[in-house]
Amino acid sequence: MQNWSVKDITTEDGSRSPQVLHSQEGESRVVAIHLQGGQSLGDHEVKEAALLLVVDGTVRVEAGGESVDGKPGMLFRFEPQERHSVSAAGEARIVLVLAPWPGEGHYRGEEKVSASSPDAG
Repeated sequence: MQNWSVKDITTEDGSRSPQVLHSQEGESRVVAIHLQGGQSLGDHEVKEAALLLVVDGTVRVEAGGESVDGKPGMLFRFEPQERHSVSAAGEARIVLVLAPWPGEGHYRGEEKVSASSPDAG
C-alpha cells in the first residue's frame, strides 16, 4: 500500500511545481500541486478525464463559462479535452487524478511499439 500526506507536500522553492505521486501507464496519474497566492493553472485542457480535489485553501475553478470557488473537500471532474482553469488567491493544495493515463492522443515522446503490433519484434 502506498500513501501520502498531501497537506504536508511542499516544494523547496515554494513553487507550484507539480509532484507526481503515482503514475501507472494504462491506469492513472496522481499529481499534487501546492499553489502560492496569485498562482494559477491557466486555461488548458488534457487528453484524459481529470479529477481535481481541493485539499487545503480555496481555488477558483472555471470551465464552460461557469466559475466555482472550491473549498477543502470539494471534488471537480472534467471530461477529456474540457478547457478549464484553476487559480488561487491565497495558498492552496490540490490533487489531480488523470485517467486513463495517458489518454488517447496524449503526447508521450517516441511512440512505443506494443507486443501485439505486427512491427514488434
